[in-house]
Amino acid sequence: MSLQGKSSEDPTAVEASLSKRHKATQNEKLVIVASSLGTMFEWYDFYLYGLLATYISSQFFSGVNDTTAFILALAAFAAGFAVRPFGSLVFGRIGDIVGRKYTFLVTMSLMGLSTFAVGLLPSYETIGVAAPIILVGLRLLQGLAVGGEYGGAATYVAEHAPHGKRGLYTSFIQTTATLGLIVSLMLVIGLRYAIGEEAFSDWGWRIPFLVSVLLLAVSLWIRLKLAESPVFKRMKEEGKTSKAPIREAFGQWRHAKFALIALFGAVAGQAVMGYTGQFYTLFYLVKILKVDPGTANVMIAIALVLGTPFFVIFAWLSDRIGRKPIIVTACLIATVAYFPAFRALTYAANPALAAAVASSPVTVIADSDDCSVQFDPVGSNTFDETSCDIAKAYLATSGINYSNVDAASGSIALVKIGNLVIGAPDPAGLSPEAKQQAISEFRSKVAAGLDAANYPHQADPAQVNKPLVVLILFGLMLLVTAPYAPLAAMLVELFPARIRYTAMSLPYHIGNGWFGGFLPSAAFAMVAATGDIYFGLWYPVIIAGMTFVVGALFLPETFRRNIDD
Repeated sequence: MSLQGKSSEDPTAVEASLSKRHKATQNEKLVIVASSLGTMFEWYDFYLYGLLATYISSQFFSGVNDTTAFILALAAFAAGFAVRPFGSLVFGRIGDIVGRKYTFLVTMSLMGLSTFAVGLLPSYETIGVAAPIILVGLRLLQGLAVGGEYGGAATYVAEHAPHGKRGLYTSFIQTTATLGLIVSLMLVIGLRYAIGEEAFSDWGWRIPFLVSVLLLAVSLWIRLKLAESPVFKRMKEEGKTSKAPIREAFGQWRHAKFALIALFGAVAGQAVMGYTGQFYTLFYLVKILKVDPGTANVMIAIALVLGTPFFVIFAWLSDRIGRKPIIVTACLIATVAYFPAFRALTYAANPALAAAVASSPVTVIADSDDCSVQFDPVGSNTFDETSCDIAKAYLATSGINYSNVDAASGSIALVKIGNLVIGAPDPAGLSPEAKQQAISEFRSKVAAGLDAANYPHQADPAQVNKPLVVLILFGLMLLVTAPYAPLAAMLVELFPARIRYTAMSLPYHIGNGWFGGFLPSAAFAMVAATGDIYFGLWYPVIIAGMTFVVGALFLPETFRRNIDD
């Protein structure tokens, strides 16, 4: 009888159990897909600006020289990153008080509409200085929105993930950030080939921004299907949510110290490694090594596709051996590998340039007191008041790698190309017409000397070792994926649920918004200021080294922590 009863009851019980498990699995999948797709869209928007910085500089900063215009375009790109920490405080507080779901619905809407508006914005030639002002304003809105997006998505997914799989589950958010770059990159490449470079430079660059409104609609529709995080819902029902999450997260040392450790011992290094591997490599190939932009985009896209699965691999590994060893080891490798990697990239992408630099190095011999920093953010400096400025301005504009040698006070600047020495004109006492003629003659002599030394004007497509370039870029991408893959899970695990959204968002966005976001413009300006094409690498090398030391000494291991409270 009991056996019969057991046999009649078990199928129902088993079916109910399987149904419950199936629903849980389906819910987890929806959470991952919805959060990841939304994040991919957010990053698609943000990456577009970086990929199209060259076109944007000509459209909205056309009132200054090319080098300054490009640096200003990168600075406007960085402006969006500058406000991300403030967005993290605003939306983090809302997320800890109101809820995770509705907060990142708002952030995604702000991001999408701001991006769409960039595609409609008139150029500098049409509305003058209002164009760059409005552009910067839109970038600030985008930055505020992203400041609230990542913390919400990471917290939401982690609070749904089973214990022991938080790294794996949140890795899909990290992966889709790169997928956003891949999608934007492929769209840019496809459009450039479909309509031609001339049409793309004129109006085609606007299409990726305008298309974003369709992605916004799809992402909002998917995210509206989500329910609130179970952890936050339980806290809300029990009345345990924080009433002042900002003060509680950063006004109490027991929480604030972990925010500082997270920033300097994990996020800062991850950020500079991410922007070096994904952005600075593109600028380096196009602006410094003079590789055709289309070719550079394709090679980077291939490296990204090859590297993206390692977000999941490293995150899965972090669920087994811990978050800390993966993060700090990657920072150590970056510290020692960046200079050799970028030198190898030069030899692979533009061997003629590498050969010319080796056989006929360029040196500026001048009185350092007469030399200005070759960076003019307002476009008012013509760099023609001293012989040193005249010499360096031409080399910087031409993208030529040079070293500096100090000369006696009052000396006229000399440009040495191999064994050829060319004196720069002394503008003192010359009439404006005579000065311009002297500068023109000097530039002609330097150009002829560079041609004689086989300095290329552009990288020869036939000489670009594409497989080797992709291999180097893939290695740099591995240094992007390793520290970033376990980062979301680690940040979630560092802080209690009642202040988690706020507490994890601020160090993340200071690291990625300030340390990482300013890297392209700062590194490119460092190259322009010194003439050394490798000098900008000191920025990520120093910060990655700092993160290795701080992380190794102070970063706690978190992968076995319970995050429900």
